[in-house]
Amino acid sequence: MRARLLAAQRPSRIGFSRRATPVDQRGMPSVTPVGTLGSSLVSPLRESFERASAPILQTLAGLPRVVPFLLVLALMVAGVIIEGWGWILVAVVTLFLIWLLLLGWPRLSAQERLMRVAVVAIAAAVTITQAIPN
Repeated sequence: MRARLLAAQRPSRIGFSRRATPVDQRGMPSVTPVGTLGSSLVSPLRESFERASAPILQTLAGLPRVVPFLLVLALMVAGVIIEGWGWILVAVVTLFLIWLLLLGWPRLSAQERLMRVAVVAIAAAVTITQAIPN
């Protein structure tokens, strides 16, 4: 029980707090980026990108953790299995992963950045090989 409480108080590495969040008017959890919005060190472009992403992130935060994973997995498997236009599904997953990478970039260590860029590169390679067959 104590470990669960400590884990809930520790900020996550993707840049969003998993603490007990207040609920907004619609009953959705209120999730905002930790330490970036409103900071004088953040460019206006980055701030607007985070602000535009906030509603989608609130929706994702309201889902059980396994749902986004299963959705990405299903799209990747379907994209690889379906011949012809299946690459579009893999491209959607690749764009989603790029979006998550951009959101979390300021809070990631060098190793985390390298690993996430590698995952995006693999997804992009799968997309290209599916879109342009031999």
